[in-house]
Amino acid sequence: MSFGAVISDAEGLRLTAEERALFRDMNPFGFILFARNIDSADQVRALCDDFREAVGRNCPITIDQEGGRVQRLRAPLAREWVPPLDHTARAGDQADRAMYLRYRLIADELFSLGIDSNCAPMVDLARDDTHKFLRNRCYGSDAKQISLIGKAVAQGHLDGGVLPVIKHMPGHGLSTLDSHHDLPHVDLPLEELENADFAPFRALNDLPMGMTAHLVYDRIDPQPATISKTMIQLIREKIGFDGLIMTDDISMKALSGAPEEVAQQALAAGCDVVLHCNGSLEARTQVLEAAGQMTQAAQTRAERALAMRKPPQELDIKAAEAELSALMGGQVYER
Repeated sequence: MSFGAVISDAEGLRLTAEERALFRDMNPFGFILFARNIDSADQVRALCDDFREAVGRNCPITIDQEGGRVQRLRAPLAREWVPPLDHTARAGDQADRAMYLRYRLIADELFSLGIDSNCAPMVDLARDDTHKFLRNRCYGSDAKQISLIGKAVAQGHLDGGVLPVIKHMPGHGLSTLDSHHDLPHVDLPLEELENADFAPFRALNDLPMGMTAHLVYDRIDPQPATISKTMIQLIREKIGFDGLIMTDDISMKALSGAPEEVAQQALAAGCDVVLHCNGSLEARTQVLEAAGQMTQAAQTRAERALAMRKPPQELDIKAAEAELSALMGGQVYER
């Protein structure tokens, strides 16, 4: 059965009858959760069951659980973490191990609720002028160090039975604007980008899934990367990423046009699946209809990504917490 080329969402804590019918008919590849979808552990598990029952398969369910400012699960359901940039700074030369433990614990929390994907690692390079919406979510400003940390973060997810989604390809750290509201532009030559911003993505090009960046690389293509054939080809060929490419949320203001039009543009550019968030039932219906089914190449990548879901390895939570606390010189979360 071919998947619909969309990752969709729900309006509330459980699926409505209309949402169930829509997802049954359109078979989106997967779903994403937001704070509005989260109340209690049992409720989250029930909603995840709703999604999977609607499409009749063990579809992936993802979330943004970076820790710090961007985490949909909050206490008491999950640990409240310091921002990633603060975490890596405190850990110093042990940052890769500390971040592995952080995300291994996060994966444990997610998997226990029925969530089997997470939009991390985020391997964008932090710069002095990186917009504040992004900067403290980064892992550092050195491409080699970020690559090591990113690999550790990805492995922490995989060991916990959770698929990592690397973001934001091919690099968002040069953004001085918030792409939720504006379209950032980058004015650097390709060679400089390849040696810096693109490098961590090249180092992690074997990961199962990746998310695009909504920004323009002016010296490469005038279109935002998400809807640029040139940039998607660059991600495939120069970065060497052959995993499933999903867009960042197509309803963000960096992209102009109706969501269903943007969905078609992104898929035409070479993205495999569209992430559409926070739309009305009518908007979700329009995007699902516009996107249609995955191409055969996208379907193959999707199936290959799903095959990387493995049962979580055994985790001694107290031992992991103790090791992390020792590495960090003290606790880095509230619970």
